[in-house]
Amino acid sequence: MPLSNKLEIDIKKIKAVVFDCDGVLFDTAQANRMYYNTLLDHFGKPDLSDEQFRLVHMFTVKEALDYLFPEMDSMESVYAFMKDMGYHSFIQYMNAESGLNELLEDLSRCGYARCIATNRTNTMADVLKIHDMGSLFEMVVTAADVKNPKPAPDELLKIMKTLHFSPEQILFVGDSEYDQLAAMSAGTWFAAFKNPLLIADCHVASMADIGKLLELKQDV
Repeated sequence: MPLSNKLEIDIKKIKAVVFDCDGVLFDTAQANRMYYNTLLDHFGKPDLSDEQFRLVHMFTVKEALDYLFPEMDSMESVYAFMKDMGYHSFIQYMNAESGLNELLEDLSRCGYARCIATNRTNTMADVLKIHDMGSLFEMVVTAADVKNPKPAPDELLKIMKTLHFSPEQILFVGDSEYDQLAAMSAGTWFAAFKNPLLIADCHVASMADIGKLLELKQDV
């Protein structure tokens, strides 16, 4: 999928690049499927269908559980099992996107703030720690840090407020409808990552495409 719509973005105004986590920074398909299938199996339910996985991929944990266990009046037993199971053992199955570290280094060298806006909650810190990326981002905002997670714009608004950036100074890179809607509501630029079906200012297929979009190598 080629880089597209580059001329629609005023790259000279961009001061920060904000990344979604799942499906952008990391290929988390295997890890998340294993996690939720283990959970479903414990409660006698079949593995995720492709459509269920597509939705769970965007959802917060609470939204995912409400969707997967609609028959339960109380999620107490589900949360208890999740606490015992943990997510730590599944993080090893998350694969960092090719070229990610190089892009993050180039962004830092060129003076861009690097941020994360994700609907993950308490697992994000472990993900960054295990993959040795904790020092590579100036700000990380999760669903636990805001009142309303994506598709609401709260995560992006929190980044802008904290770092004193305007919407036109933010490029948000995401891969889902939730990311698209959050960017539209916040008024930021939006780069759709490996998803040509999304409405976006730019469609990119790799981390290298983001570097080309921002013309990072010209500053070497």
